[in-house]
Amino acid sequence: MTNALAPLSWAPDRPFRYVGGDPAIELLNTVNWTSRGLEEDRLSGYDRLTRWAEGAGVLIPRLGAQFRTLAAERPGEAEEALREARKLRGVLREIFRAVAERRPAAKLPTFRELNASLSRALAQLQLVGMPPSEEGGPAVQWSWKGATERLDSITWPVVRSAAELLISDEAGRIRECEGVDCGWMYVDRSRNGFRRWCQMESCGTREKSRRRAGRRRKNPG
Repeated sequence: MTNALAPLSWAPDRPFRYVGGDPAIELLNTVNWTSRGLEEDRLSGYDRLTRWAEGAGVLIPRLGAQFRTLAAERPGEAEEALREARKLRGVLREIFRAVAERRPAAKLPTFRELNASLSRALAQLQLVGMPPSEEGGPAVQWSWKGATERLDSITWPVVRSAAELLISDEAGRIRECEGVDCGWMYVDRSRNGFRRWCQMESCGTREKSRRRAGRRRKNPG
């Protein structure tokens, strides 16, 4: 597996792009998976992790602000939580790529790591009561124990989402972008199932330009 802890370059100012269709896939799309190694890693610090999580819908802004304050008070815990998030990113990349290539993901060593992460995360999941409502609705809802105090809780819903995606019918729609040195992934929900790029305006455009340049070299006149 590509070393998830040693990116070749950082991109702390690059915006996050949410093009994967699932929080678990959005996490691995926070860095470029090139033939040279990891480049333009956007998870340059714990604060960036919280910003990503807010955009991915796994962390509400109020809690994100609280976590950034706690991280300043507990830098060691924040650094460990960031390290684990990057490690999870590498695990998910390897598993989802195997699924996209129709290889048996359950035989990978990283599959055991995902199961271990899932066990730790689900141990924090509980049901909590909801106030009665005349309009009806659910009597209880899911909640994460200790989520407001533990800086590593950001990845708990990501792990759960990964598991739910892998057991769903949409697992067969997981794809890897065909762009050169991209490596981003997505759930192909296009009508015909022929989506090829993470983003048409980036990888799709570059690939079309590369092909046009190649044709001009072959036919210079």
